[in-house]
Amino acid sequence: MDLSIKNTTREQRKEIVKNALAISISGTDFPSDKSLQIIKEYVDGITELEDVQKKIVFLYKKDGDF
Repeated sequence: MDLSIKNTTREQRKEIVKNALAISISGTDFPSDKSLQIIKEYVDGITELEDVQKKIVFLYKKDGDF
């Protein structure tokens, strides 16, 4: 499935993020504000999902803040 900005609506991106966050917090702490800000860039159609993933991984490796 192509989850790029051009092939999804804002509402679809919100649902994708909700589902991903639900899975990610099922056994850990809630994502940091930095992580949520990066995720919001995808929902708002600013940053592609692949780039969001890269930023989150970098943030996790750099700060251990995930």
